[in-house]
Amino acid sequence: MKSAGFTLLEVIVAITIAVILASVVGVNVLGLPQKHRRDAAKMQIEAFKTALALYQDDNGVFPSARQGLAALVEPSAVAPVPTSFRDGGYLESLSLPADPWGRPYAYIVPGPGGKPFDIVCYGADGEEGGTGVDADIAAWD
Repeated sequence: MKSAGFTLLEVIVAITIAVILASVVGVNVLGLPQKHRRDAAKMQIEAFKTALALYQDDNGVFPSARQGLAALVEPSAVAPVPTSFRDGGYLESLSLPADPWGRPYAYIVPGPGGKPFDIVCYGADGEEGGTGVDADIAAWD
């Protein structure tokens, strides 16, 4: 009479297949938060660009490098002082948001290629340059 169970070899093969599948799925899932952070940084940079355009329309100039992006949330006392600062500022937030890794965005004046400014997030490593999740995300990329 034959018993209705699994052999040790069948159990080992099934466990091996499950581990391989879990590692492949796990690696793909683990990469998603970093991709979402990069996407969030791109969206925040676009929001900054829009806010800077509104600031420039109201005041005739973009904030200086010394004023920085903080000039979008509260009027700066540093020259050039804004002449028509909007009530509530230019961002939905009452404070300047950090990048998705908790670091400040770099505001560079003038920007590359004749652009008036650039806004840069230095990626997961927080350092200039890099590849993959560590690559910089800039306003004019």
